[in-house]
Amino acid sequence: MQKVKLPYQVDPVKSAVKRSDYQGVIASKDMPRLQGAVVSCAEWVDAEVQFEKDAQGLTVFHGHLQTQVSLICERCNGEFDHSLDIDFCFSPVQGQDEADSLPEAYDPVEVNDHGIVDLFQVLEDELIIALPIVPLHAEEECAIGQDDMTFGEIEPEQERPNPFAVLKELKRDQE
Repeated sequence: MQKVKLPYQVDPVKSAVKRSDYQGVIASKDMPRLQGAVVSCAEWVDAEVQFEKDAQGLTVFHGHLQTQVSLICERCNGEFDHSLDIDFCFSPVQGQDEADSLPEAYDPVEVNDHGIVDLFQVLEDELIIALPIVPLHAEEECAIGQDDMTFGEIEPEQERPNPFAVLKELKRDQE
């Protein structure tokens, strides 16, 4: 397959009227926030985006993203590969009122004053959101096994005298 780069910005309404379909790649070097969140990322992110009008007449764009990233395991600090495979569905809005009236199946995406969506930013956001909160190897692949994860016992805290005990004594003396 020939690698065709997706446009950075699109007008979703015009693209939906034309029923535009984009199938191509995004260079991961064009996604600095994703690069900062992972150890490394595959050179290309495979992307498919389709623009259309739904049965209600709403402009919608949906599609699929796929790439490979390397993460650091929180358990053993070792590097491991993780596949990102994401489906998304957006509807462009201008303002919170439009966003509140959207069906639940669609995520709102804000358009600028000219009706343009920064496609790379939206897709980069989706990739970042799809990253695991706590990246871990599968237990059988991790260098740290269940037996290696031992936790110490917490010793009971030494009892210290109450610093306000002196005040209690003073109160008794005054009675």
